[in-house]
Amino acid sequence: MSQLLLLQPYRLGRITLCSRVVMAPMTRNRALGNVPNELLTSYYDQRASAGLIISEGISPSPNGLGAARIPGIFNQAQVAAWRQVTDAVHAKGGHMFAQFMHTGRVSHQNNLPAGATVLAPSAIALPADVYVDGQGNLPPTLPTAMNEAQIEATLEEYAQAAANAVEAGFDGVELHGANGYLIDQFLNAASNVRTDRWGGSVENRIRFALEAVKRSVARIGADRVAIRLSPYGVFNGMNTDADTDALYTTLAAELGKLGLAYVHLADHSSMGAPAVPASIKAAIRKGFGGTIILCGGFDGHSAEAELRAGRADLIGFGRAFIANPNLVAKLEQDAALVPPDFATFYTPGPQGYTDYAG
Repeated sequence: MSQLLLLQPYRLGRITLCSRVVMAPMTRNRALGNVPNELLTSYYDQRASAGLIISEGISPSPNGLGAARIPGIFNQAQVAAWRQVTDAVHAKGGHMFAQFMHTGRVSHQNNLPAGATVLAPSAIALPADVYVDGQGNLPPTLPTAMNEAQIEATLEEYAQAAANAVEAGFDGVELHGANGYLIDQFLNAASNVRTDRWGGSVENRIRFALEAVKRSVARIGADRVAIRLSPYGVFNGMNTDADTDALYTTLAAELGKLGLAYVHLADHSSMGAPAVPASIKAAIRKGFGGTIILCGGFDGHSAEAELRAGRADLIGFGRAFIANPNLVAKLEQDAALVPPDFATFYTPGPQGYTDYAG
């Protein structure tokens, strides 16, 4: 057995991971018609040696399909297709959580199916263009500020998606509360200017996140439910404010009462975003009291150091997994990594997706 802590088994709820190496969720835009396909199945099959795979963002609702070619999990065709993916991963001894990414205002109406609506906490547009196949980059659609009925319906979509994920063979679900998508839009004052019980105070701004988590827990069990957060994140128009630390420490404490599988903290400073203070990471770890995944610019050496310092239990690797499907073996051997082709991150087809040999 390897002497690296990174490569030791880890008990996560009802499953045992073969290592502490996590494949982070990464949007890859290969799900034509919003349904997983054989190409997508092959992609995850190639990377099944990870201790845990967290899927790309999967929409729990037709309203959350705001980007081109992202998959959903709200109908039976999608559930059946995801079952092919999870079966392939499990056949190689891997484990997989589904990440639920409702895009909220990070959307364009032309990316949504008929009858779907761009929804957000407040009617504040995303401050960036949105790509639409065949039309290029377009100004974002101004979202509809969600009323109580729409909030209730969306929360139930998260809960039903959790049940659908278990039916599809996933070992658990991760709610995407990071990077400026819907849950983060409720958390962040840059996108939430509501004056009702869903906005304003810290307690009100964390309400949607907590309710989405609690309803998922009620459907599939707390040890199968997790959440991703990005404190101090600025992606998709997010900002920090005077309440940022209080919001995340309060949220962590509330999440800690639920017995979740883990909290996943994203830090994009390695890509030029503001650094996430070590103090807030430590406060979230203490307040939550359970398994913490850290993700953001790690290599094998920095990941090992973080684990040995007790600042995390699992480490997420993102872009390294794109070009290195056998990343775990390379980490064990301390081998050089193949660099990814940035030009093919979000294009359709196998190039830059399933054709990496490294």
